[in-house]
Amino acid sequence: MTWLRLVRAELRKLTTTKMPLGFLAVLVVVSATTAIAVLVGTDMDGSKGFIATGADQRSLMAFGANAMMIAGLFGAIAVAREYGHGTVVPTFLTSPRRHRAVLAQLIAVLLAGGLLGLVGAGLTAAAVAVTVPMVDYEFMVSAGALAQVLAASAFAGAVGAALGAGVGAVVRNLGGAVTATVLLLFVIPPILVQLVNDAAAWVPATLAGVVSGVGDEVALWAAFAVLATWAIVPAVAGLLTVARRDVV
Repeated sequence: MTWLRLVRAELRKLTTTKMPLGFLAVLVVVSATTAIAVLVGTDMDGSKGFIATGADQRSLMAFGANAMMIAGLFGAIAVAREYGHGTVVPTFLTSPRRHRAVLAQLIAVLLAGGLLGLVGAGLTAAAVAVTVPMVDYEFMVSAGALAQVLAASAFAGAVGAALGAGVGAVVRNLGGAVTATVLLLFVIPPILVQLVNDAAAWVPATLAGVVSGVGDEVALWAAFAVLATWAIVPAVAGLLTVARRDVV
């Protein structure tokens, strides 16, 4: 099969199951929860005023880290379930050069993760924009800042999906892949920060903030590079593992 057909086949696999709808439902719930928090939450901590300031879009930027987690789980499930159900075998029979098939799968999952991040950030922004005026505040985030947050969330989603896909290819067991992805994105970074003070600037949540235009812990180019590395390392590990291991 040609390279384009492999990618299209992987995209078809993703879009012809109910899994994307399930993750879309999660995004809707997250945005609805944000809207409810704005409407019924108290302002004792100044959070509503914080949301309404044009200088700080942290209420929207926070979705960048969430996008990585949601897309990471999407990538892990999308890949690991293929090994669990054995549907990867026909793929490798169709494309004996496994690295091409795995790369096509990674690209498809990466694109889907980026779309999840973009849609999720857009829904969250819409929820805040609609509900903030109802509590006598204004949505003052500029169009440029909002565009940066949306782009950063898409990038974070792509990174998370590629990371999860790499983990899924290595672990292959669905439960193990999900657990490992949660550990990599949610559990290990805080522990790493506690053990090494300088690590705080290089964990995904901090890097997502820099890419979103809110944080300044590291240079923007460094944030992009290191955030991409969080995805590249597991993806390469998955590629090498699949190429060397029997699939039954």
